[in-house]
Amino acid sequence: MSTVTATHYTIGAFAKAVGLTAPTLRYYETEGLIEPHRLANGRRYYEEADIDWVKFLLHLKGTGMSISELKQYVQWRAQGDATIPQRLALLQQVKADFLVQFNEVQHHLQILNDKINWYEAKEAGLTADQESFRAYLQRLEHHE
Repeated sequence: MSTVTATHYTIGAFAKAVGLTAPTLRYYETEGLIEPHRLANGRRYYEEADIDWVKFLLHLKGTGMSISELKQYVQWRAQGDATIPQRLALLQQVKADFLVQFNEVQHHLQILNDKINWYEAKEAGLTADQESFRAYLQRLEHHE
């Protein structure tokens, strides 16, 4: 009869696995975002499922979700399915805020691409344009 044992990660190995530092993991623990398992001697350890949870939290954080919003989400999740409406509303608001930021980033990227294209054309001798900075800014205002 074979038994399956869960892989245990020390805080250092776990930090490496999720791309964070040990102090950041301790901070997340203090904030209630993660709850490591404990050995009999009190040392922290983590399991494979903990990696998935932290990666999920990092995805949410990557959308601009604040630590306080993450804490609220974690608290509601711990309370079970009765809090699904609150979690859904929070995620929908985070999504709406993220889309605003995403659109701004896309706009900045377009401006960057425009300028790169202009410099590439200039270097390739495809334009003799001596665009002034003022003219460039005026052109940008018309793109918005």
